[in-house]
Amino acid sequence: MILMIRKATVIGDGGMGCVCAMLLCENVIDTTVWGHDAGQLATIAAAKENVIFLPGYPLPDALNYEADDAKALSDAELIVSAVPCQFLRGVWDRLASHVPAGVPIVSITKGIEKGTLLRPTQILTEILGEANPLATLSGPNIADELVRKLPGTATVACKDAELAKSIQRAFNGPTFRVYTNDDCVGVELAGAMKNVIAIAAGIIDGIGAGDNAKAALITRGLAEIQRLGVALGAREKTFAGLSGLGDLFTTCVSPKGRNRSFGEHIGKGMTVEEAIGLTQCVVEGVPTCASIVTLAGQHNVEMPITQAIDSIINGHKTVQQAIAELMSRELKAE
Repeated sequence: MILMIRKATVIGDGGMGCVCAMLLCENVIDTTVWGHDAGQLATIAAAKENVIFLPGYPLPDALNYEADDAKALSDAELIVSAVPCQFLRGVWDRLASHVPAGVPIVSITKGIEKGTLLRPTQILTEILGEANPLATLSGPNIADELVRKLPGTATVACKDAELAKSIQRAFNGPTFRVYTNDDCVGVELAGAMKNVIAIAAGIIDGIGAGDNAKAALITRGLAEIQRLGVALGAREKTFAGLSGLGDLFTTCVSPKGRNRSFGEHIGKGMTVEEAIGLTQCVVEGVPTCASIVTLAGQHNVEMPITQAIDSIINGHKTVQQAIAELMSRELKAE
């Protein structure tokens, strides 16, 4: 039976967390935003605008704000986890005792946890056990385009088809179309790995390598993503969908993408530290890159572009050295 969701809590007051809250409010769902920093959340509530991560766009009057952990979660019928991957464990360790059993959690986090190599829903399972059904919402979603009501799409992945449909209905609207999928592994991995390829796309922009190079990068980058995804249990066709090729394309071409922008600064000669310092947002592709290289090694999967980006980030190779090595690899069939 499809669950009619009436109350939701968004964990995380960043840009995409607030976008999700806006989408839920538009569907007349009583929505509360929780933030780990009570002062920052109070500023957002007073301004009715996320002045740090989503400036210039008013938040709905109906949106609620709650810094108290227990109150934020007590009567939620859906919980949205909108916390950057490398901070996910700390936040949910804090909240775990307040999460009502049985309430579904949909993750919009994209990344692989450094050290553990776990996907976001795997981290949640490790902390919460099996008490809460989990889903993932992912796709080509640039936050400020969604709040400007430009057409957007996403995929909600869940093993439970009825729960997927419930979450689909909660988010779907006139300018935001949501599809369902049951390949949770593939959807999460695609969302994580595309950020690394986006860094490479930004480097191409930074050095002025041209559109031919970017087209080749997106194509061969998708091949890498797909190879590792299949090795980790995902379905091949997932990577041709919205959470795969769709998200990869958007992240590689949009000037708003922080991973692409980070790569562009690297291409123009900045250090990693300088490029990271230019944004208040988390550049998720940086820590994720090292995790993907480790996973690729464990599963004997060839990922030359990802390995090249990892070498650049760690200062082992210059951009020009990495490109020269990629272009001079042994010739092979596509």
